[in-house]
Amino acid sequence: MMQREWMRIVKHTEVARDTYQLILNGDVAQHVREPGQFVHVQVSQEYFLRRPVSIADVNQDESTITLLYKVMGKGTNALTGKKAGDFIDVLGPGGKGFPLHDLNTQQALLIGGGIGVPPLHYLGKKLKEKGVQVTSVLGFQTKEDAFYVEKFKELGKVFVTTNDGSLGTKGFVTNVLPDLKDRIDTFFSCGPTVMLRAVKEEMCDVPGYISIEERMGCGIGACFACVVESNDDQGYRKICCDGPVFRPDEVILP
Repeated sequence: MMQREWMRIVKHTEVARDTYQLILNGDVAQHVREPGQFVHVQVSQEYFLRRPVSIADVNQDESTITLLYKVMGKGTNALTGKKAGDFIDVLGPGGKGFPLHDLNTQQALLIGGGIGVPPLHYLGKKLKEKGVQVTSVLGFQTKEDAFYVEKFKELGKVFVTTNDGSLGTKGFVTNVLPDLKDRIDTFFSCGPTVMLRAVKEEMCDVPGYISIEERMGCGIGACFACVVESNDDQGYRKICCDGPVFRPDEVILP
């Protein structure tokens, strides 16, 4: 159940170009149920709409959550001015994450693109705790945009792609998937819609889950601002409460 809380900033650092890590302390950390959930952050009173940010890590012993965000406009740029010791208005945790309790997998492939990488980090940690062998494919525009590569190496083997070839394989995450998909039994992906469409097509014969990135209005399913078309009679899913995690065949990506 989502709750509103003024969470204290423990640490705020830049981890890559225009990409920042926020570690927040508060009770919200005790209510995170699944990797892939998000919090809805209000930057300040000057910005009415909240920003959804995926949870990259949770430490329930210390009551902290770790968020990563990329500066995309005035709101997220204003967020960069927050300092350790400041408090920030957070609503969360929200959404349905990756269903680990019902999962039967031994070889997992994590596929992340850009700011879609963070929720896969917490997922990878939980999978490793369950004894699952984790392989990760992380895609970025350039070397300067890359982050958390070393953290993913702690979970298992890592393949990095960059659009310009400045780090790892030149190209997109789909360039390395053909050599990996026969070695795994489940995939998990989060990133831009264009990437998810390509991953969905490439991995069509492998069971998996996708997490959709989307701007939201209310974050609780009331405003219908984050609707995605579905493959059933209902015709739609609300990303904020039915997702953001879905089976690939459950939704139609725009």
